[in-house]
Amino acid sequence: MGAILKKEFKAYFLTPVGYVFIGLFLILFSMFFNIDVLADGFSNFEYIFYSGASLLTFIVPILTMRTFAEERKTGTEQLILTSPVSILKIVLAKFIAAMLVILVTELCTLMYFGILCYFGKPHLLTALTTLFGFFLLAMAYVSFGIFASSITENQIIAGVITIGFFMFSWFLPDLSPIFSGFSLINLLTKFLVGQIDITAVVSLVSFTLMCLLLTIIFIQRRKSVR
Repeated sequence: MGAILKKEFKAYFLTPVGYVFIGLFLILFSMFFNIDVLADGFSNFEYIFYSGASLLTFIVPILTMRTFAEERKTGTEQLILTSPVSILKIVLAKFIAAMLVILVTELCTLMYFGILCYFGKPHLLTALTTLFGFFLLAMAYVSFGIFASSITENQIIAGVITIGFFMFSWFLPDLSPIFSGFSLINLLTKFLVGQIDITAVVSLVSFTLMCLLLTIIFIQRRKSVR
């Protein structure tokens, strides 16, 4: 698994994918930082992250749409299906590699915290709680993106499915309050005020595990058919 993880992580930076993801995120994040914080004279690091979370809907597919779809299109999926390494380890390696890119991106956002420390006194605990919640949300997004990539050989379709699903989840609470818990981005709310919401943690982790499990089942079924 370690070798696959290393290969997948390096692939993000041996191609433009990792740089495009981090660069695009930071450019847009900088815009939100200026609009949501500096322009209004706030020193609240967490204010940026609700807007930042919406970015994940549109740029997470940059990381995930190639994970399995590209393997199917190029025919290298055969190597996966015949590999002595279990499907579980392959899926986890791809997931962890993508999350390491997310982690690098989050670490880059700390420079904004440093800027706020220069101008004011942002609350460190709230900032750390926000980063934790954002990472959990990113886990959920990445896991679904990988699942979407596993069900098609077309990267664009995988990206559209991912974006479409999360945009749909945005509007579920508008249909009925019953669906408020199904909007993953809304689960970030309490983290932004410095609270670790156990219900939100369980929901995000459960969603992540469900998507990874579905990916494993789908690929395992395709392997058994072959």
